[in-house]
Amino acid sequence: MTLAPDSPLATLWCPSPNYEPRVGGRKPDMLILHYTGMESCEAALDRLTSAEAKVSSHYLIDDDGRIVQLVAEPERAWHAGQSLWAGETDLNSCSIGIEIHNPGHDFDYPDFPEVEMRAVEALCLDILSRNAIPPERVLAHSDIAPFRKRDPGEKFDWARLALAGIGLYVAPTPVGDDPGMGAGDEGKAIAELQRVLASYGYGVEVTGTYGRGLEQIVLAFQRHFRPERVDGRADASTLDTLARLIAALEARPLS
Repeated sequence: MTLAPDSPLATLWCPSPNYEPRVGGRKPDMLILHYTGMESCEAALDRLTSAEAKVSSHYLIDDDGRIVQLVAEPERAWHAGQSLWAGETDLNSCSIGIEIHNPGHDFDYPDFPEVEMRAVEALCLDILSRNAIPPERVLAHSDIAPFRKRDPGEKFDWARLALAGIGLYVAPTPVGDDPGMGAGDEGKAIAELQRVLASYGYGVEVTGTYGRGLEQIVLAFQRHFRPERVDGRADASTLDTLARLIAALEARPLS
């Protein structure tokens, strides 16, 4: 393994033992953003570098903006866990993972400080400059593991990153007062919602029934793309935001 960080923005190289070669020699084409979900960044660093924990990421960003590299970018870090995107399940082999320190939903979920977001933005741009990662494959941990994860959550500023050229994003349609579709509903409109979510990459089966699984996926979509109200219901705002996101994806020039 390299003894120097891949990114010049990393001020500390703290190797984690939790890595291996990428399966099939895959090159990274996905960037996954997480929050640590721990009360201190020091505790997160200890866990990410513990052989017993069997977890890691390529980078860790503290809330003071400090960037630590833990695993070299060419290696397979262990951050995605059981996950799915666009039919693929070994996301560790095709992704670079960034852990962003925030105690998370279990510890009052504070805002992400400005200095930390500046560091996130700079590191993402640096990673994207070296790796062929399309905008639609810059994702939240909750996007790829909606039944297990909520991070980095609805307070994370995806719109800011998009303005800097990071990720695919559209301005969310304002929330209205319509109740939308929810658990227990059935029909063609549900099947179409499932089909569109699946076309973007979410791991959803087209059944025509709004069950708990679909609710979790809608929650994940809202946390990333429509954070004003995260309730798992497919209201007009959610549906329109999703439709415009798909349109933006289809309009994106092929590289």
